Amino acid sequence: MIQVPRLGDAAWRKSTHSNGDGGACVEVAPGFEVVPIRDSKDPSVGHLVVAPGAWSALVSTLRAV
Repeated sequence: MIQVPRLGDAAWRKSTHSNGDGGACVEVAPGFEVVPIRDSKDPSVGHLVVAPGAWSALVSTLRAV
């Protein structure tokens, strides 16, 4: 089972491919055993937590597109 970390003090990071026009983008909070992901446009909605292997697979797939 994945343990959800406390993210109150997390250092969220936006994608380097993000631009400043408010477009759709995700943020991640590195430094945990899992990868927390949230919507940069509305972070108050909540977040997803995925296993590091799942995050790596997603990033690899997106880079190949």
